Formats: sequence, C-alpha cells, structure tokens
Amino acid sequence: MTGVAVVTGPSRGIGRATALALARRGLSVALLGRQGPRLDEIADAVRRLDVAALPVPCDVACEEQVARAAAEVVAWRGAPNVVINNAGIVRRGAAVHETSPAAWDEVITVNLRGPYLVSRAFLPAMLAEKRGRLIHVGSISSTIASPGNASYAASKWGLVGFSKSLAEELRATGLQSIAVLPGSVDTDMLAGSGFAPQMSADDVARFIAYAALDAPEAVTGAALEMFG
Repeated sequence: MTGVAVVTGPSRGIGRATALALARRGLSVALLGRQGPRLDEIADAVRRLDVAALPVPCDVACEEQVARAAAEVVAWRGAPNVVINNAGIVRRGAAVHETSPAAWDEVITVNLRGPYLVSRAFLPAMLAEKRGRLIHVGSISSTIASPGNASYAASKWGLVGFSKSLAEELRATGLQSIAVLPGSVDTDMLAGSGFAPQMSADDVARFIAYAALDAPEAVTGAALEMFG
C-alpha cells in the first residue's frame, strides 16, 4: 500500500507503535511531535522499514505550529490518506475542587483542542482529494469514569463527540472519522493510574491500522472500544 499517514505524539507508546505499524503497511509517515531526540529516533525507525519519514516539530495545541506543520506535510507528499490524532496528556490525582484552572486547561487543550486543530488543518487538502480517514485515539475513559481523572475523562468524552460530529459533516465526501478507545495500555501514561495493563501499544496500533486502512466506510462515526 502507498500513501501518507500523519501521526501526532509519535515518539513513544501508542503513537510510536502506530507510526511503525503504518510504515509496515507501506505508508510514508509524517511525525508531528515535540522536538527532541525521540522524534528523530522514531523517524529513523520508520526509515529502516524502507519508507519515507518526515519529522515535524509541532505542539498540537498551537494553531500556528499546526498550520505550518500541515503545509509542510502537504508540500512533502500531498494530502494525507490517514491522520492519527494520538497526542495526549494526563494529569491525575486531584479532585475537581483541587484542580487548578491551568491544570484543567492544559489537558483539555492538548487532548481536545489539539485534534480539532490538526483535523482542521488537514481537511481542506483531504476534501480536495475526496478521500482519507481521521482516527482519533480516545480512551476507555471516554466511556467510564475514575476519581481524580476528571480533566482527562472530559477531554476524551469530548473527543468522541468531536469524532462523531465530524463524521456527520464528512458524509458523502469520501472521508471518514473514527474514534478508537483503548483500555489499560502498557505505556508510560498508565504508570501511577492504579490499573494493570491489559494490552500492549502494539495491540492498539494494529487496531488503529485496521480502522485507518481496512475497516469498511460504514464504520465512520463509530467509537471502537478495546477492553483487553
């Protein structure tokens, strides 16, 4: 398979595994993440699979940086076939009345504003080509709650609503929007949660690749759960 995939938050965990899974399917991969050695490392790992990689330093919460990154990707390989909105953060442990507005806003900005900005930036090129999929990596916290985790849960519930609304907007355009909701994944983000891992990042990456490349178009608007 040929084409271009965009993966946000590609330096570790689910994002890294997904970038490699898509590269193994033959897609060139644009890697949008914080600048640093990990971004360069995943780009090298993708290239070792004999496909092209474009590391693009980008804060997905910054409108200007996302716009520049999208322009760079489109100039590099054209409209992406797949956009994986994976970048996310968690700030757990504080009850709602103990959570500062700044801490709340940080999580909502990365986890919900980020996918909106990235989708918004790439949609014009994708719509012009009348094809492509946007996959939004949510969480089982998109459907259930746990104490001390309100900002993360709110962001992930919101991401499902965003994905479903986008799917409706994209009907009859050739594009689809799908959310993937993994449970407890063996990644750095799970540390300190109190939950035991039920799946690996590679398990999730294979499911994301299926949603992005193999699932029928009728799956658009779905929120696909992985409990492990």
